[in-house]
This record gives sequence, structure tokens and C-alpha cells, in this order.
Amino acid sequence: MPAEAGLVHTATRLAALPSLQIFTNRRFTAYLAARWLATLAMQMQLTAMLWQVYDAARGRGQSIEDAAFMLGLVGLAQFLPLLPLSLFGGQAADRYNRQHILTACTAAKVLIAASLAASANLGADAIIAAVFAAAAINGALNAFLPPAASALMPMLLTREELPQGVAWSSLAFNSGMIVGPALGGILYGLGAMAPYLCSLALLCLACLQFATLKAPAQPPAKDAQALSMIAEGLRYVWSNRLVLGAISLDLVVVLLAGAVALLPVFARDILHAGPNELGLLRAAMGVGAAAVSLALAIAPIRRRVGLWMFGSTIAFGLATIVFGLSQSFWLSAAALAFAGAVDMVSVYVRHALVQLATPDEMRGRVAAVSFVFISASNELGDFEAGLMARVLGPVAAVSLGGVAAVAASLGWMRLFPQLARADGFEVK
Repeated sequence: MPAEAGLVHTATRLAALPSLQIFTNRRFTAYLAARWLATLAMQMQLTAMLWQVYDAARGRGQSIEDAAFMLGLVGLAQFLPLLPLSLFGGQAADRYNRQHILTACTAAKVLIAASLAASANLGADAIIAAVFAAAAINGALNAFLPPAASALMPMLLTREELPQGVAWSSLAFNSGMIVGPALGGILYGLGAMAPYLCSLALLCLACLQFATLKAPAQPPAKDAQALSMIAEGLRYVWSNRLVLGAISLDLVVVLLAGAVALLPVFARDILHAGPNELGLLRAAMGVGAAAVSLALAIAPIRRRVGLWMFGSTIAFGLATIVFGLSQSFWLSAAALAFAGAVDMVSVYVRHALVQLATPDEMRGRVAAVSFVFISASNELGDFEAGLMARVLGPVAAVSLGGVAAVAASLGWMRLFPQLARADGFEVK
């Protein structure tokens, strides 16, 4: 197809309204609403937590580098309990009722939000201790919640509906990523307790939605032994080069180029802004991701999925470099929005590939392996960003991380040529 014709074809598809037929599925709609409410709540909560830790550290006289390292330690606090528990969370999602796991984990997050609200106006030492405790417990819960949620969604949809379901789910998640941080920053201006109380209310609603969701019966696990189930999931991921390449690429790129943990540093001491602007910076990535999610819901990617994925991770690294070097608030926000947009393409391709390549009875375990990689890139990436900011300074740490992410993407194209050549989502 000539380039001009391709542009016309793409424009025509994007001009069409997305199909809403999928929302006649009440179980999927309820699931989507619950995930959106929980995402909104957790993003509000996290924005307040990170600002409180950084502001308290700076208020105690710590340098920018030392306070940035504290933010990295919050990420490490989430990752340490998650790492040993995630694989057990995956086999639990295949062995036990996924809906019940989601309900129980969300109920526990309700208690965490209540604890954070109770400690919000205490002294700096108490606030920091409460945030680190909340991060660690959330990390433990996240070993069980995402594998169950990821494995439950395909049970609610047909295989034909799944790629569009992934797009709508991503759109709901990213709209929460937009509204949550922005609202969290605004509410913080009313008092530190306000975003935590609002998070508490939204988590209660999400818990109610999960509890009343009538999910279909899931297939029983063939092997009820936890360790053997985990080993089977690991063998499957290791033997499937498409799945391994997709989830490890995300690990490497976000681990190297993640800048989210350092946003309070850039907001307060580089861009000279406050918690409202921090909320906007955190929301910027969600704006870009939500726009692409909507485009993908209208016109899903079906061909050349490997090239789409690698192109998006290279662009993510370049956007990170721009953000790291920017001295302008609006340029920084635009770079983050672009990074969120291209990251959404990578997330969409990876998630659809993994879901469609995995048998239903193993989805929980494979999702858990995938989530270990994702968490290593996010939470461990936050620690790496804080550590590098302590050594190099925040600007150099973020900028060099973007350069490394571009180099890693090019290297992964050589390591996993099957992924680079992948033309569709169905694994033959």
C-alpha cells in the first residue's frame, strides 16, 4: 500500500467511533469499573506518599541527592516483599478463585489507606515510617492482585474480544493515571489527609464491585502442588521466545529509563514547582497513554506487532532524555506525555501477545512471571533511579538512563529476532 493510501486508511479508521458492543458484557463492565476505581485511588495515594516523603526529607535538611535516594528506597520497599511472593501469587491465581483474591487484596488496601490518613498530619519521622510500611504491605499485596486480575479478564471475554478488551482496560487504567495524580495534587492543597480519605472511599467502592462480580468458573489446575505449578510457569515462559522477549524488553527499558520516582525532585528543585504541578507531571504520562489507548480501541494493531513494540521502546528512551534535560515545566510535561503514549503501544503489544499465547489454566502463573519483570522494572527501577540520582545527580541519572534504554532496545532486536519479526498476535 502506498504511503499516501496508508495515511488515508489510518485516518479513516481513527475517525470512526469505537465499538461499544463489548460493554454489553456486564461482567466485563463491572470488572473494568472496579479496576478504574482502584487505579484512581492508588494514584492519588501514591502522589501524596511520594510528595510527603520527599518534602519531609528536604524539611529535615537532607540534600536533593539524599532526598531523591529516599524516594528510591520507597520503590525498594515495595519490591522486596513482592519478589519472593509473586510466583506464589501466580499459582494462587490458577489454584484459587481469582475474584476472591481481588476482593481480599482490595479490602486490605482499604485498611492501608485508612492508616495513611490517620498518620498524615504527624511528624516527619512518623510520616516517613507510615509511607514505608504502606509501600511494603502494598508490595506484598501486589504479588497476588495483578496476576489474579490479569488472569480473570480473559475469562470474561471471547478471544475475538480480547485485543479490544485489552485496549479498553488500558484506557481505563490510563485515565486513572491522569485523573488520580492530578486530583491527588489538588487535594493535597486542602491538607495531607484529604487525598488519603478520597482514596479510602474509592477503594471501598472498588472492593464492593469485585465482591459482587459474578465471574464464570475457572478451569481447575492440573497440578495442585505450588512449587511444581511455579516451575511449570517458569518453564513455559523460558521456552517461549516471543513471551520471554516481550516481558524482558519491558524490564530492561523501564529499569534503565524510569523517571517517575524522581518526579518530586524535578517538580520541587529543578522546575521549582509544588504538589499541584507534581500531580500534573504524574498525570502527563497518563494523558499520552490514554490517547493511544483510545486510538487502539478504535483501530487495534494487528500487523507488524514486533516492530511496533521495538519502535515504541526506542521512542520511550528518547523522550526520557528530553525530560531529563528540560528546564521548562511544559516541555517536561510534553516529554512525559509522549513517553506515556509510546509506552502504551509497548504495553498493548506485550499484554496481548502474552494473553493470547498462554493457555487459560496457566495464565495466572505466566501473568505472575510477567508481573515480576514489570515490578522489577518499576519498583526496582525506582530504587535504581534514586541510587543513580544520589551518585550522578537527578538530571544526569535520567538522561543517561534514556540513552541506555535506546541501546538496550537495539540489543534486544538482535537477541530476540522472532519478536522483531512478529507480524501478528497469534503464536503458531
